[in-house]
Amino acid sequence: MLPVGYTSVLQAQSREEFRDEVVRFTQRLGFATVSAVTMIEHGLGRSELITVDNTPSDYVQPYSDALSGRRDPVLQHCKRQTMPIIWDQGTYVEHGAGDLWEQQARYGYRTGIAMALHLPEGKHFWFGVDRDQPLPTDPDELQRIVADLQLFAVHAQDSAMRLLLPPAQQLERPSLTPREMEVLRWTMDGKTAWEVGAVLGISERTAVLHVTNAMRKLDCVSKHQAVLKALRLGLID
Repeated sequence: MLPVGYTSVLQAQSREEFRDEVVRFTQRLGFATVSAVTMIEHGLGRSELITVDNTPSDYVQPYSDALSGRRDPVLQHCKRQTMPIIWDQGTYVEHGAGDLWEQQARYGYRTGIAMALHLPEGKHFWFGVDRDQPLPTDPDELQRIVADLQLFAVHAQDSAMRLLLPPAQQLERPSLTPREMEVLRWTMDGKTAWEVGAVLGISERTAVLHVTNAMRKLDCVSKHQAVLKALRLGLID
C-alpha cells in the first residue's frame, strides 16, 4: 500500500488537483515552495516548458528568467544528471552565480533539493523544493527527506505527463503479457527479482527479463515508474 501523499498525486484528475497535491506534500515535508517542470523537446533546439509551482507572485518573472537561463547551477545540474542536488548559497558562489542566490534568497529560496527524470522521446521532468531555513544536519534525516522526494517525484512525473501533455504526445496503452503483469504486481509489493522468481517458480534472471520488457513497453526508465504507470493505465491493481 502506497502512502497517502503518493497515491493522492497519482490520482489527480486536473492540473489544479495536481498542483494542490504537490504543494501539500512539499509543505508537509518542511519546504515552503516547489517547482514541478515538464519539458518536451521538439527538435531543432526548440523545447516547451510546462511549470506547476507556488512561486511568490513578485518573484514569478525573475524565476522564469532563471529557468530559461544558463547561469543557474541547480538547473544546469538537473539538465545533465539524474542524481538529486542539495544546494545552498555555497553552490551558487562556487559556480560564480552568487548574485542569483542573493536575488532569490529575498523570496525564501535559500536552500533546497532538486532532481530530474530524463525520459525517452525528449521528455524531462524537473522537481525542486526550497526553503529559507537550513536543511537538517543529521545525515540520516537528510537522506530520508531526499528519498521521500525522489519517490514522490516519480509519482508526480507520471501524473504530469498524463495531465499536462496533449493527447497526441501521450503514449498509447501498451499490451503486457500475463507474466509481465504478474511480475509487476509482485514488484509493487516490494519483492526483489530473486523473491519474485521464487514466488513464481522462475529464475531471477527471467524475472528481471519480464520487468525489463514491461519497462520497455511502458516507456519507463525504472521498475518503480513502470509499476506506477501500469497502475494508472489499469493494467494491474
